[in-house]
Amino acid sequence: RELEPTPRRYTIELRKHGFLGAGIDVPAPDVGTGPREMGWIKDTYATLYGMDDVFSDACVTGKPKSMAGIDGRTEATGLGVCYAVRSFLQNAEATKRHGLTPGIENKTVILQGFGNVGYYASEYFREFGGKVVGVVEHNSAVYDPAGLDVTALKEHLKTTGSLMGFPGVAKEVGAEGAALFMEEECDILVVAAMEKAINATNAHKIKAKIIAEGANGPTTPQAEEILEQKGVVILPDMLMNAGGVSVSYFEWLKNLSHVGFGRLTRRWEQRGKEEILDQLHKAGVAITEPKYELTHGATERDLVFSGLEDTLLVAMDETLVTAWRLNCSYRTACFVNAITKMQDNYNTSGITI
Repeated sequence: RELEPTPRRYTIELRKHGFLGAGIDVPAPDVGTGPREMGWIKDTYATLYGMDDVFSDACVTGKPKSMAGIDGRTEATGLGVCYAVRSFLQNAEATKRHGLTPGIENKTVILQGFGNVGYYASEYFREFGGKVVGVVEHNSAVYDPAGLDVTALKEHLKTTGSLMGFPGVAKEVGAEGAALFMEEECDILVVAAMEKAINATNAHKIKAKIIAEGANGPTTPQAEEILEQKGVVILPDMLMNAGGVSVSYFEWLKNLSHVGFGRLTRRWEQRGKEEILDQLHKAGVAITEPKYELTHGATERDLVFSGLEDTLLVAMDETLVTAWRLNCSYRTACFVNAITKMQDNYNTSGITI
């Protein structure tokens, strides 16, 4: 309980000075915080100011589902990394330009950082057909070219506080040499911890073909220059870790509307699919799959993940097109796209007062 008073008092001070509210500024979790802390912020705001603010639930995102959060927010950033990398590797022009084999299947992955972003990215990379061969934490690291059971590894980390001692790995190391495991052979290196993880001292040793920036600012400008000269693909942070803030936006929309996604459509979708299935049965079509798998309507989680995937895929396509058109880095292309959208808005609006 020692931590709890801090975010609660922070909430009061933000609101007192006009810096917090659904239409003012809406925080979200980052390093060292999660649903618990966001729940404290929401509870404090709603208790003190909710009687005058019908949108008090929307004062913060990343809340527990039981406190007006949204299903899928916890894993959104890590999943977004996987959606974006998969989209890049499914683009025939991108893989041709960089001499990569298409598809995420059987690609080897090392993750630097095994917190929320790194862990969920590892689970979804594995689900999409990739193979996680290494995990690096601040105090330890493990590597196994045969692949790691990331679910069991996460439990081991929770229990012991370290990756050391996890059974069956080919190599392990403590805090002193942990960062060196980022330099092991892999197709994809996901940097999902703190800033400046890849810098001028280690960039020339990185063997990965693709660097996916799940953290904010994990690659220094000097390191980026070295990596680009080596032909390493850098997928920038503002694109790769946008999944979390995208689903935070979905949560904010849910709180403003006071109804969960799928609530109004799920059963209607299910009945429509059941009718189609019944007609197929009457026509003599044999269907062996379980009925529920074929007929269930989209849940909130289904819709959130669909929206997240679409957001990342559209952004990735826009980034690739701009980078190739201007012959610039993917990071620069992201900046160009963002500023261009702002310019278009100003031009359309005319004089903004």
